Amino acid sequence: MKTVLYALIFPLVMLSCKSTKISKDAESSKETVMNTNNDAAYSSFFKASGNEPFWNIKMGRDKIIFKSLIPDFEDGEFEYSDPIMAMDANVKTYRLKNNQTTLNITIIQGKCSDSMADKVSPYTVKAEIKRNDALSFQILEGCGAYSTDYRLHDIWSLESLNGDKVTSENFELQKPYIEINSAENTFMGYAGCNNINGSVFSENKVLRFTDVLSTLKMCLPNNQESKFLQLLQSTTTYKIENNRLTLSNASGAEVVFRKVD
Repeated sequence: MKTVLYALIFPLVMLSCKSTKISKDAESSKETVMNTNNDAAYSSFFKASGNEPFWNIKMGRDKIIFKSLIPDFEDGEFEYSDPIMAMDANVKTYRLKNNQTTLNITIIQGKCSDSMADKVSPYTVKAEIKRNDALSFQILEGCGAYSTDYRLHDIWSLESLNGDKVTSENFELQKPYIEINSAENTFMGYAGCNNINGSVFSENKVLRFTDVLSTLKMCLPNNQESKFLQLLQSTTTYKIENNRLTLSNASGAEVVFRKVD
């Protein structure tokens, strides 16, 4: 009797274990796909889309991806190339080409309304696309917006100004810090005497802190808040290495922050 019961129960136990393993494997695969999708989304610093016909563009540090519902142009991948800047307006044009397709993308600063949704974007985008052996381009129009590098989304504590290590003695209460919100393209923090907040603009390796507002507390004479704010607002480029955020400007001045866990 025991042998019969064991023969009946053992396959059920094995099936249960197998089902559990399959369930865990499926969940693991789902998480992997979700993480991959998130990484793909975050790797883009500019996104644009249009309708009738539908198309979208994602610009990343190394490549630019074009997708659409247009026959022969459903998928396209191009190596990143620096844009051509207009001399008298905030307009930039990317001229891209791969083995099959030529794509020109023009980004113009100015409010743009999505024809299919109640949404206003800060940039108007025109895309010109054609097969390399074709004579004329198909013209596409849409809207776009920049998004801040997801790696900046954190709290950063000031470590040095122009190579000089800073301590809390250079400021009041504590060293300055900034907290960047990549999703909202904003930041807030403490400048060493006053609280601050403002906007951030991120594009490829470019980073700017704009519309900076500060409280109006009187600071001690030896406080380095004004030096910190001057360097912060003159930032044009950045890099992230070893949990450090380094901001720099055209004159070579640097501000270094350490990531706060």
